[in-house]
Amino acid sequence: MGCDECTNKLTESLYNKLTEFIDELPEKEGALILVLHKAQEIFGYLPKEVQIFIGKKLNIPVSQIYGVVSFYSFFTMIPKGKYPISVCLGTACYVRGADKVLEAFKKELGIEVGETTADGKFSLDALRCVGACGLAPVALVGDKVYGRINSEDDVKKILSEY
Repeated sequence: MGCDECTNKLTESLYNKLTEFIDELPEKEGALILVLHKAQEIFGYLPKEVQIFIGKKLNIPVSQIYGVVSFYSFFTMIPKGKYPISVCLGTACYVRGADKVLEAFKKELGIEVGETTADGKFSLDALRCVGACGLAPVALVGDKVYGRINSEDDVKKILSEY
């Protein structure tokens, strides 16, 4: 089996998962946000092709879907890295140096906020608050919380785990 065939089968499998989810919905009207969350969970992001597919399945214009995806910050049309990193820039984190933490991640990874490393391993984002103010400044790698990040060495140590 060639690589293209493998990729096609994988992609088909992902679309089948999304179709199954949509088909099991008791009510499709008003389910766009729910479907978009599921699609992003399945695909990792919401490219144009997935938005078109959802539009056909829910009988919604793609322009409306794009409007929702581009409005809400938790949806992304850019692939995330295998290990998505989010630095908290909420008040408690910010006053304790979160801006310096973010700069250290940018420097170490060689990317800006909203970008993914060339190898697809890491992506970098900033959040407003993760609810771990007592550990400020805080960063998340996936769902794992790292607190009291105070230096470039702390950032290097976090990245070395991955």
